[in-house]
Amino acid sequence: MKVSFRSGKLEKLCNSQKAMRRFFGEEVSRKLMRRLLELAAFETLAQVPSVPPFRCHQLSGDRAGSFAVDVDEKSRIVFVCDNSPVPKLADGGLDKSQVTAICILEVTDYHG
Repeated sequence: MKVSFRSGKLEKLCNSQKAMRRFFGEEVSRKLMRRLLELAAFETLAQVPSVPPFRCHQLSGDRAGSFAVDVDEKSRIVFVCDNSPVPKLADGGLDKSQVTAICILEVTDYHG
């Protein structure tokens, strides 16, 4: 999949191992880098596993319309579909098999 970032600051952070280590720490940054490379290797969102270690899941509430994958026990990569137009199923839901681009909104622990 094509992976883009909501801001230049986030893109710079996620593309620099040094900046990532400084911001997230050694262990999280190692896992985050691996997860970003893995996301880019998938062809569509439908291929991203919904079971651990990825646990790709759709979010609700104030994050409705976005998805998350696990980085570790606390940290998540939060993203949205970045296809234009957004591929839809007949029932109006997102057609994950046609999502070939995502935009990362944040890397966060939204549980705390």
